[in-house]
Amino acid sequence: MTQQGSETAGFGSAGADERRKVRSGLSGVVDWRLAARTGSALVPAGPRTSRYSAEQVVAELADSSVRAEAPVREVSGLLDDRPVPAARIVDRPGWITAAAESMAQLTGTGAARPERTLLAGKPAGVQAGAMLAFLSTAILGQYDPFTGSDGTLLLVAPNIVAVERALGVSPSDFRLWVCLHEVTHRVQFSSAPWLGDYMRANVEVLGEVADEPVSEMLSRLVDEVRDRRRGAASDDPAARGVVGLLRATQAPPQREALDRLLMLGTLLEGHADHVMDAVGPAVVPSVEQIRTAFDQRRRRPTNPVQRLLRALLGVDAKVAQYVRGKKFVDEVVGTVGMTRFNTVWTDADTLPRTDEIEHPQRWIERVLA
Repeated sequence: MTQQGSETAGFGSAGADERRKVRSGLSGVVDWRLAARTGSALVPAGPRTSRYSAEQVVAELADSSVRAEAPVREVSGLLDDRPVPAARIVDRPGWITAAAESMAQLTGTGAARPERTLLAGKPAGVQAGAMLAFLSTAILGQYDPFTGSDGTLLLVAPNIVAVERALGVSPSDFRLWVCLHEVTHRVQFSSAPWLGDYMRANVEVLGEVADEPVSEMLSRLVDEVRDRRRGAASDDPAARGVVGLLRATQAPPQREALDRLLMLGTLLEGHADHVMDAVGPAVVPSVEQIRTAFDQRRRRPTNPVQRLLRALLGVDAKVAQYVRGKKFVDEVVGTVGMTRFNTVWTDADTLPRTDEIEHPQRWIERVLA
């Protein structure tokens, strides 16, 4: 994830004088309780279905999340003795509430004193709630490593039903296919528990606001705009669009932390996509039909408002993560096998670096040589 191995080891190593120059940019900034209430009030209703059908969906998703565990562990080769918690089947408001709680835990605001966020956090809470409302219509499932003693696996039932109807695929196969992806995330974190601390450490760095002149931030932004006009901008999806411009304004430590998080996300999503497809038709008979239809849906054009929101929220960058990450995992596993690929979960130094995602052989030579 880092250009230099020493960058990861540098968390918390700044001297007292340096630490006095930064302050947390996250604690107290967002009133996540207000965000949850706002998002739940704004979110549109899901697809219409009878109570009986809804109960069937919930029961099948709960069963599928359990059934997915064994094939995921067999294909991935990731084994541990951790208990398997039951999945939480939620509606859109339920996902919004869970996501807000997770963000509060991740950013360290979960235990913040109420008066601290009474004024400062409310405007951002309303904005965050609106974004959660938008995202809640697209999320099929999510593994949250930051809540509960063993994390929380969330499955958003109305969204899964909406997509399986739109794709015209087998509901039972599609529900199990989704569970394979999300259960893979659970297995990733349970088999490599250091990943949660690694994410927290990078989020803490990302939340530090350095006391630097505004002119330096503006200079970086001007340089980025100039590079784009010359056609010299990065080909990295995370560096394009509005997300790329925001990234350009960050000081080097924050930009490097964001890059590490984006690279980790690319690996996690690509690995989950690889596993869910590698399980094969023995478990999901119509897996090829589902993958083809789902990929076509990802590439389908959206209206201008949706494109703007996707850019602002970084959704397009996340979609690109699946493609780039899966290509990396496919090539490494195809070259060295899954057992040797699993070296990637050893520690922060064995995670792929930015230049290695597009060139998997570089990772193989650096880590497995």
